[in-house]
Amino acid sequence: MLAARRRRRWLIAIFLSAAVLLADLPCGRCQDEDDYDGDRGQGASPLFASVIYGRLMNLTSIFASDIGEHFQFCVKDTDREWNEAFNYTTNMTFMTKCAKETKGDLSRRLCTSAEVKFYFSSFYNNTGEKNYLRPNKNCNLTTWLSGCEPGWSCSISEDKKVNLRDSKDIPVREVNCRPCCEGFFCPRGITCMMPCPLGAYCPLGTLNRTTGICDPYTYQLPPGEPNHTCGSADTWADVISSGEIFCPAGYYCPSTVEKISCSSGYFIYVFAECFKKSSCPPNSSNQDITIFGALLMIALSLVLLIIYNFSGQMLTSRERRQAKSREAAARYARETVQARERWKAAKDVAKKHATGLQSQLSRTFSRKKSSRSDPPKGLGSQIRAAFGDGSKKKEESNLNKMMQSLEDNPDHYEGFNMEIGDKNLKKNMPKGKQMHTRSQIFKYAYGQIEKEKAMEQQNKNLTFSGVISMATNTDVRTRPPIEVAFKDITLTLKGSKKKLLRSVTGKLMPGRVAAVMGPSGAGKTTFLSAVAGKATGCAVTGQVLINGKPEHIRSYKKIIGFVPQDDIVHGNLTVEENLWFSARCRLSADMPKADKVLVVERVIESLGLQAIRESLVGTVEQRGISGGQRKRVNVGLEMVMEPSLLILDEPTSGLDSSSSQLLLRALRREALEGVNICMVVHQPSYTLFRMFDDFILLAKGGMTVYHGPVKKLEEYFSGLGINVPDRVNPPDYFIDILEGIVKPTTSTNITHKELPLRWMLHNGYEVPRDMLQEAGDLDSSVRGTEIHSSDSGSEPQSFAGEVWGNVRDIVGQKKDEYEYQFSKSKDLSERRTPGVLKQYRYFLGRVGKQRLREARIQGVDYLILGLAGVCLGTLAKMSDDTFGALGYTYTIIAVSLLCKIGALRSFSLEKLEYWRERASGMSSLAYFLARDTIDHFNTIVKPIAYLSMFYFFNNPRSSIIDNYIILVTLVYCVTGIGYAFAIFFQPGSAQLWSALLPVVLTLIATQQKTSKLLANLCYTKWALEAFVIANAERYSGVWLITRCGSLLKNDYDIADWGLCLAVLVTYGMVCRCFAFFCMVTFQKN
Repeated sequence: MLAARRRRRWLIAIFLSAAVLLADLPCGRCQDEDDYDGDRGQGASPLFASVIYGRLMNLTSIFASDIGEHFQFCVKDTDREWNEAFNYTTNMTFMTKCAKETKGDLSRRLCTSAEVKFYFSSFYNNTGEKNYLRPNKNCNLTTWLSGCEPGWSCSISEDKKVNLRDSKDIPVREVNCRPCCEGFFCPRGITCMMPCPLGAYCPLGTLNRTTGICDPYTYQLPPGEPNHTCGSADTWADVISSGEIFCPAGYYCPSTVEKISCSSGYFIYVFAECFKKSSCPPNSSNQDITIFGALLMIALSLVLLIIYNFSGQMLTSRERRQAKSREAAARYARETVQARERWKAAKDVAKKHATGLQSQLSRTFSRKKSSRSDPPKGLGSQIRAAFGDGSKKKEESNLNKMMQSLEDNPDHYEGFNMEIGDKNLKKNMPKGKQMHTRSQIFKYAYGQIEKEKAMEQQNKNLTFSGVISMATNTDVRTRPPIEVAFKDITLTLKGSKKKLLRSVTGKLMPGRVAAVMGPSGAGKTTFLSAVAGKATGCAVTGQVLINGKPEHIRSYKKIIGFVPQDDIVHGNLTVEENLWFSARCRLSADMPKADKVLVVERVIESLGLQAIRESLVGTVEQRGISGGQRKRVNVGLEMVMEPSLLILDEPTSGLDSSSSQLLLRALRREALEGVNICMVVHQPSYTLFRMFDDFILLAKGGMTVYHGPVKKLEEYFSGLGINVPDRVNPPDYFIDILEGIVKPTTSTNITHKELPLRWMLHNGYEVPRDMLQEAGDLDSSVRGTEIHSSDSGSEPQSFAGEVWGNVRDIVGQKKDEYEYQFSKSKDLSERRTPGVLKQYRYFLGRVGKQRLREARIQGVDYLILGLAGVCLGTLAKMSDDTFGALGYTYTIIAVSLLCKIGALRSFSLEKLEYWRERASGMSSLAYFLARDTIDHFNTIVKPIAYLSMFYFFNNPRSSIIDNYIILVTLVYCVTGIGYAFAIFFQPGSAQLWSALLPVVLTLIATQQKTSKLLANLCYTKWALEAFVIANAERYSGVWLITRCGSLLKNDYDIADWGLCLAVLVTYGMVCRCFAFFCMVTFQKN
């Protein structure tokens, strides 16, 4: 500590040495005695003083290198700083007066370079604790002149020349000792004087008879010398050590000898004029601009109130316009279909009427030959009459206009030609890329949907012509088929060797809906994970074939849909927005927008989501759609990407019977297009059960009991002697048997444990030896001799072995997860989805909507920041001694805490949604960059919300622009840290770390004993340094030593302001990179 203090004092000494030497140089030129001829009175001439000063300023370049070498940490621009400290051109009265008082002896009283060096070296050796110098040529134990006392100086005899540049020899000053001129300071123990810098007030001292001290200074008169009077100042140091020479608060010092009371409307730091409407009473040391803060606070509150109440209006108005366009298109499509049906009906009536008229005429004229005549002219008028249009004067309705258009142009594309299998519809309809307006796109989509409904209705009432039409229809959409065949699949945990699936063999075929059922613990979800290629932490044996080839299922990830058991849907988006986003990101990038809209509208129609399409899904805090509707939206997210393989984990759980049937009908329509559908169901009704094509029944332990068509399920179990009782749902009965709740009454005495083995033997599959050994009641002829060669069962593990096995399971699962996430397989899906940039644009739109709906939460964040600014700005008032370091320390802690808490919401609340989207092939980089980009709005606005209060209540010296730039970089930095906490930690732990870290880092960064390396690792150190530097730059003149001392004490550099900002930005970027790495690497539930 002592060494640091000495170092600080030594640097201050060097600073003062250069400063005083600079001030000495005006007379350094005047080394000849003739230049100071007191008889001619030149010393009292103002013109003479200005000439000397002009020569002084021309010599500043001599000291620029020395100043830059020793004081670069606190002096950025040498010329500017010295000009602000020693530019006396505006008022040189004190110099002229001193020259007059000394009768031209001014240059002989100023300290030479050697004296300045001696003074400050002595000051350094005494560590600056005592205000006296070492003995020297003029002041020692033998000779102690009156000029050695503080505030006094002596002159050099006239027979000696003065060389102020001499840095080696101290001249002898023994004559004409007198008080130091005002505007100068004369240290104790040396007989020369030095000029006071601008901003100082160095008048002649006045003896206080009570204390014996020369006011306003702190030195006393020497005892026993009644003729000794008070002189000028005796020292210049920092504001704490020598505050008496600083211009008093509330006064303006145009020179070092003048003090003017600050009038109303002005304040003193630099005698600036007050802002309009601000408060500046007489003798104000600072302006009171709290009124601006109060006004801004009121304005901010009004803005936040508007945002709070009208945040959703922009999205709502846009949705309303889109809904009107969609409803008009749907109404147009329905009217078109109705017009087509009426047209067909009227046409049939006209044909029958024409045929009957022809027959009647034939009978009347006894014609033997009957020829088929054409329909009479004016058919359109007959049809219009059939529709009830009897008034000719009445304006035609829209429906009649349609009919007139149909009669004029029957092949027009807009829905009139709706015959099943008709090619003209596709031929004449504009392509999707040609449709640009919303109305055109919706008309196209709803026209297609109505056509499909008509096709479906006619398929229900098939006639011979209908069958021919279906057979010749080339407009049926098909998807790339995926057939999954698996043989003897066994999944075993790598650590504990526990089998999750055992010898599962079967096939999932395109165009069929397969149901997977079984009791709890049967491995149903594990089976789906294995089929989807998502089983981690397990050793997989067996063979899986995709379309008859041994390829990995992940190669088809872009056309595989996986519906998780939990309803993972964005709650702050509407139903349509959830589906539309999934379609845009996962459908082919080459698909026109109109076709994508058609896909989404078809899914909404098939799942019965029309009534709630504009409703928010809802979150825990905000109620939205019902649980059943949410489940259907969860399924729709995968249906809109038009998968070839669709895997669903309990999609009917929580749905009533009608909703389940609605969902399954939608899935069956998907199967008609060649989709391979496999789903886990619990307790389906008999009606629902009969809608499945295939049925997979698993027993506990992951063994297959049945895998085949639903129609043959009861037949197979009947062959085993297990018959389903009357009025009992077959799947429920079989599940009860596998659970052991119901014991089958058969003549063969088969138990539920033997059913998997019976299935394997029934199909001729290879039976594991341990399963043969467990089947002790089976007929020996069935078991054969293999039972004798079976392996012995595994011995039970000890407790330590089980723990070690569990640990190995966890490690193996994590390892497989990392390999799954980072491994790349060849893409065989033949679908080119949107790239990163396009997905980034889609994510931007989605996150922007979410932020608009969360505007109330954002508004609360801004309000809290504003209140924090008011409190901290009021409590931690600006202090010139520390350049406002205390208030900025609190600012860093408060802003860091509040902005980190806000940043946690960006990722911690949507982890499940992100994991689902990443597993489906969406870009993690686009997701991360989009959320970060939208959060840059907070990076810009939050500093404004805080500074609008803090700056006007605290009133620091630095500009509001400098404070804003620093806060922007600080918010950017802590937001990145918040991202890392949100992704890496659990929500509770992340909040704790966000609150704890800024406090701890601030304590470390502000402790003097902390190592420099450790302090530099704290982002709070760089933020505080930037704030202090921005403030310190506004202090000049007499404050230079205070500035240099403070920066030296805290190891700051005035030129590092840009570096501090760069470090904060770098911290933010590094933390974002770390957060992104954690996001794509770790999965924490």
